[in-house]
Amino acid sequence: MFENLSEKLDGALKRLRGQHRITEENVSDTLREVRRALLDADVHLAVVKEFIESVKAKALGETVVKSVSPGEQMVKILHDELMALMGSEQSDLRLGNRVPAVVLVAGLQGSGKTTFCAKLARHLKSKGRRPMLVAADVYRPAAIEQLKLLAGELSVPVYSGDEKNPVEIARESIDAARRLMADTVIIDTAGRLSIDEEMMREVENIKKVVKPDETLFVVDAMTGQDAVNTARAFHDRLDYEGVVLTKLDGDTRGGAALSIRQVVNKPIKFAGVGEKLDALEPFHPDRIASRILGMGDIVTLVEKAQEQIDEEEALRLERKMRKNQFTLEDFYNQIQQIKKMGPLSSVLEMIPGMGKAMRGADVSDDAFKHIEAIIQSMTPEERQTPAIINASRRRRIAMGSGTTVQDVNRLLKQFNEMKKLMKRVTRGGMKNFMQDMRAQRLG
Repeated sequence: MFENLSEKLDGALKRLRGQHRITEENVSDTLREVRRALLDADVHLAVVKEFIESVKAKALGETVVKSVSPGEQMVKILHDELMALMGSEQSDLRLGNRVPAVVLVAGLQGSGKTTFCAKLARHLKSKGRRPMLVAADVYRPAAIEQLKLLAGELSVPVYSGDEKNPVEIARESIDAARRLMADTVIIDTAGRLSIDEEMMREVENIKKVVKPDETLFVVDAMTGQDAVNTARAFHDRLDYEGVVLTKLDGDTRGGAALSIRQVVNKPIKFAGVGEKLDALEPFHPDRIASRILGMGDIVTLVEKAQEQIDEEEALRLERKMRKNQFTLEDFYNQIQQIKKMGPLSSVLEMIPGMGKAMRGADVSDDAFKHIEAIIQSMTPEERQTPAIINASRRRRIAMGSGTTVQDVNRLLKQFNEMKKLMKRVTRGGMKNFMQDMRAQRLG
C-alpha cells in the first residue's frame, strides 16, 4: 500500500536528517521533494499546493518543538497534515433508528461495487446486525448471480424482485426486509464504464424512493486522478455521505486516498484491502498516515489478530509455551491464523519499521507453502515429538513434501530456536527478554 509514495517521502526526509535545526532553506529543499512525491502519486494539484503551504507554515512556525531533531519534527508535521488531509478521524456509518436502515451503494462498473456490498454485509453481520442485500443492477450480465453467490457464503438473504425496474426492486426490498426481519438493507445499483446520464438519473430516483440513511460512493483507488474526478461528478448529483476506496492494497501511489476528502469534503468510510470478503477495513486517517510514513499500524494489526485468535486457544498455547510443550502441530495452526489476517505483505507493513525494511522485497502469500508442506508430510507423532525425526524420517518427509532434506533440517532448527525464544519470553517476562536481547546486541 502506497509503496512508491512512502519511498519518495522517505527520500525527501533524508535531507533533514543530520541537520541541527530547521531553517527556511532546508525546509524548502525538503518540501520541494515532498511536492514532487505527491504529484508523482497523482494527488490533485490544488490539494498538493494547499498541503505544502500548510506544512511549511507549521515547520517554520512556533509549533515546532525545539528539543526534537529536525527530521523527527518534520515527520510529526507531515503525519498530522496527512491525517488532516484524509479527514482526521474515522467516520462510522450512521444508520439511525429506522428499521430497516438503508445503505445505497453507487459507483462505476468495475470499481468493485458488488463485492463491496457483500463485504459490508459481512462487516455489519459481525457487529450483530441482520443485513439483506438487494440486487438492483439488472443490466450487467451475471450481476444478480454474483451477488447471490457472495451472499450465500455469508448466509445473508438477497432480494432481486421479479421485474426489471431497478427503482421498483429497491422500493419493494424495504417490505421484503421487514418480512425477513432484516434490520439493514444494502442496495447494489447499476454502474457504467463511464459517467452516464441515464445511470445517474436512475440512482437519483432510487435514492428518492428509499431515502437511504447512507449513500456510499465506491471507487477504485488505483485510478488516481480519475477517481477524484468521478467522485466529484457523483457527488454533484447524489450528495453522498461517504466514499469507499477499493483495491487499496494494490495502490502504490495513494493519489485518490489523499485527494478525495479535500475535493468533495466527504469522509472515506471504508477501504477494500483484498479480494476476500473479510478484506474490508474502516478507514482510519491516522493509521493510513502512519503507514505512508513507514511508521506501521500496530493498532490495526492487533485488531486483526483479535478477530482471528480465540482467547481460550491463546491461553492454552501460553500454558504449553511455559511448559516447553509447543509442538509443530501448534506451529502449523498458528500459520493458518496468520494467513487469515490478510496478505502477508499487508501484515508486515503494519509492524513499525518493517514496511521500510521489506521495501523492494518479494513477499509472497506462498511464503509458508514449503513449511506447511513439510509439516503435512509428517506423521501425527512426528508433529508432536520432533525429536524422533531421524535421518531416514527426514528423507521421507522431504520426498513427501517435494522439498529437500536441507529444507527439513532448516525448519526443525528454526522451530527449536523459536521454542527457546518462547520459553525465555514466557518464563522471564517480556522485560527480562528485552534486556537479554539488548545485552547480546551490545556484547
